[in-house]
Amino acid sequence: MKQQIEQRVLELADCLVQKQMMVATAESCTGGMVAQYLTQVAGSSRWFERTFVSYSYEAKYEMLGVRPTTIMAHGAVSQECVEEMALGCLQQSHAQLVVAISGVAGPDGGTPHKPVGSVWIAWAGHHMSLDSQLFHFQGDRQSIREQASFAAIEGLLARAKTNLNSV
Repeated sequence: MKQQIEQRVLELADCLVQKQMMVATAESCTGGMVAQYLTQVAGSSRWFERTFVSYSYEAKYEMLGVRPTTIMAHGAVSQECVEEMALGCLQQSHAQLVVAISGVAGPDGGTPHKPVGSVWIAWAGHHMSLDSQLFHFQGDRQSIREQASFAAIEGLLARAKTNLNSV
């Protein structure tokens, strides 16, 4: 999986450099793993702007502007929360493209409605619509985090390519 991720990151870097775009991340269950993969590429400062590791509710509120009522009503692992995280990341950064992730990586914390492996990912950007998707990953904690990171990067790449082709 790591080799696939590295290949996608190189493709993403090329797209972002061509378009002179910056990317930022807002991560919960991945704990900065997406940012780690992105910044392993030499020269990533040309297209990677920042990350927010917002693991706690308070961090989501304070750093990204997630409303407490959103988490109270829907939980941190929800479409509503991850979309607010993405919009907050976009607003609090200088990036033109962002991704936000919140999920249950396990081995504990799952519920019947949100089992271990449930991960919401949202993407947003200037001149792009807000988009989110629920994933159900399998495996141990590390595997779930890697799969979530890969999905986040794949989504960034798809949106960077779309934006590249549309402008």
